[in-house]
Amino acid sequence: MKKYISILSILGFLFIFQSCSSQTGMDSQTVTALVNSQDFSFHAERANPTNYDVINVMNSMPNSTSTRILDLTGGYYSIDIKGDKLESVLPYFGRVFNPSYGNNEKNSYRFTSKDFTINKSQNKKGTWIIRIKPKDVNNVDEIVMEVYKNGKAFTSIKGNDRQPISYDGYISKNEEKTQEKEKL
Repeated sequence: MKKYISILSILGFLFIFQSCSSQTGMDSQTVTALVNSQDFSFHAERANPTNYDVINVMNSMPNSTSTRILDLTGGYYSIDIKGDKLESVLPYFGRVFNPSYGNNEKNSYRFTSKDFTINKSQNKKGTWIIRIKPKDVNNVDEIVMEVYKNGKAFTSIKGNDRQPISYDGYISKNEEKTQEKEKL
């Protein structure tokens, strides 16, 4: 009898946390409408570098956690898709094979593209896979976004001259940028 009570209490505990976590996102119809409109923003909350040199340096810092995830919530890092315009403001942590000395703008993923292709598909679970190929940006080969039904998103960028990096975040409707955000 005690086994059944403990199993039921564990299942109830899991059910409560599952229902709480599903309330933090958006409606799946809103996510589908945003993806189909091609007028949305991906907001990065965390960066996941793949270079172990960067991870080892982060782990050697005092008071650091032993994770390979960098918190980006303090800044305004995003990819904005506005019809025929793609704007990216994302930091890069990793090995750049052809760095541009003296110009830190080119060492991050900070660019505007007006010539790009977007391919979208949706799997059986409702997750959108969006593949973006900018043709007028030299250091970016492909951007792949996985947008989940609740609005959370996982974005990975494959560059021509650097190691890949991924970002965790969420999508939202495009907003008019204020002057504060443009200064960043």
